[in-house]
Amino acid sequence: MKHTIIFSAPYMMASTERFRKLLEGYYGIEMIVPNIKQKLLEDEIIAYAGQFDGTICGDDEYSARVIEACVPRLKVISKWGTGIDAIDKETATRLGVFVGNTLNAFTIPVSETAMGYILSFARKLPFMDDDMHAGIWNKPPITTLSECTLGIIGVGNIGQAMVRRARAFGCRILVNDIAPIKPDFLIENRIESVPLKDLLEQSDFVTCHTDLNPSSRHLINRETLSYMKPTAVLINTSRGPVIDEKALVEALQSGKIAGAALDVFEKEPLPMDSPLLSMKNVMIAPHNSNYSPMACERVHWNTIRNLLIPLGYDVSNFEEIKKKY
Repeated sequence: MKHTIIFSAPYMMASTERFRKLLEGYYGIEMIVPNIKQKLLEDEIIAYAGQFDGTICGDDEYSARVIEACVPRLKVISKWGTGIDAIDKETATRLGVFVGNTLNAFTIPVSETAMGYILSFARKLPFMDDDMHAGIWNKPPITTLSECTLGIIGVGNIGQAMVRRARAFGCRILVNDIAPIKPDFLIENRIESVPLKDLLEQSDFVTCHTDLNPSSRHLINRETLSYMKPTAVLINTSRGPVIDEKALVEALQSGKIAGAALDVFEKEPLPMDSPLLSMKNVMIAPHNSNYSPMACERVHWNTIRNLLIPLGYDVSNFEEIKKKY
């Protein structure tokens, strides 16, 4: 049987023809390549219902409504990356649709991005650069990380990588996670596990590294923001809805916190009327903290592999085949 897939993962679409040669040329899989900017919405996917057996996707909205409309033909949703919060996995499992992703995909680039934001605010590098280019000779008060407390929310792979990196700068480190943290990890790294309120009250920098689930959605909200120091900076390279964006804007405008660095947002792309775009105490990026050539290449091929297996293709020689492409 010849299969057809929707190919809509943005990071892979820059090399569409490379992957078309593999999927169509070697495996005989036909590709539907929609014109997208960020992701496919529910109705955009449903327009293809009954026409495709699988998908290689980014943050496309595979809700229960979409999956129900696309079965029984739909057999596999292969997500580029780690987070599958845009996919209703419970519905997919119930209807026999395999959901694949790549665990521990971007630990190094995301943790380095978060550390870059922390250093930028501690040493005020981009802000002094802006002043200098504007002809302003200004020497603002700056600090070192060895004088600061860093709070890390979420101690999975990326959170642990943050601990290792932050230790090198000599800062005090507080961590919080809804899952138990191994005592040996705390002892070996000389860090403290504390309740979220304590972490927010004591930290000069707070960085979020939790996945998106019902317990983490709007984890940072009007109440939790009120616990933070007025000199503190909030960093989010995890998922946009972990932070209540409206509450964050209010906290920044009122001076309840000093600044924020955001790679992710509740709505992406970030709307052009967002107040965040005009705030000088906010650093923003287009959901790109995960990028590195090595990490992306690994995820590209694992995503393809996750597509092929549920569709019944033999991948025993996959490592040799991919070398040709």
